Amino acid sequence: MKLTVFAATGGIGRLLVDQALDAGHDVTAVVRNPARLTRDVHAVTADLTAPDPEALRGAVEGADGVLSAFGPSSRAQAGITSEGTRAIVEAMQATGARRIVVVSAAPVSTTPSPGRPNPPKHDPGEGPLMRYVGAPMGKLFLGKHFADLALMEDILRESGLDWTSVRPPRLTDKPLSTTYRTAVDRNLRGGALASRADVAHFMLRCLDDPGTVKQAIGIAS
Repeated sequence: MKLTVFAATGGIGRLLVDQALDAGHDVTAVVRNPARLTRDVHAVTADLTAPDPEALRGAVEGADGVLSAFGPSSRAQAGITSEGTRAIVEAMQATGARRIVVVSAAPVSTTPSPGRPNPPKHDPGEGPLMRYVGAPMGKLFLGKHFADLALMEDILRESGLDWTSVRPPRLTDKPLSTTYRTAVDRNLRGGALASRADVAHFMLRCLDDPGTVKQAIGIAS
């Protein structure tokens, strides 16, 4: 496939590029600094915090799949993901590209948004420890980030595109296992961790899996 990867030098984005190239795909990497790329790929220089519509349209035109690992690198950047994703969606709508897979987060399942004002109070896949300790603590410190990811999912739902939102819990740098678990529209019981490599692997799998279209999917080790 012809794939476009946004935030291609980040923790998950770099792995998306590596795994996609190793699988024989044609990859366009969208990055702020192409010098940070570690593989020989076609690069488009773009900053999703100040998007250039023309550059983004060029990056996604003709793509069979778009993969976005875009997100904040610190708590101070909370709020950038939804607007960056909106710019990607507009570029795809303008060029006719349809398939997009993005990284969200497990707590978004219970985070309200304008388009989803009454989510479940508790995720059905969470055990007592996550429900009463892990999730509340996460929202206390990262609530603005999760609210922005919930807004990002609103944008995808309203886009008319063939989207998938992947919701991992806390990310690790463990190697690819391929033994991760997934569940549609809920988190995984006992699933407190997921490796970035496994998240990247699942995102690539989603591209040609019609069962993941227009779905938010939990993933965990």
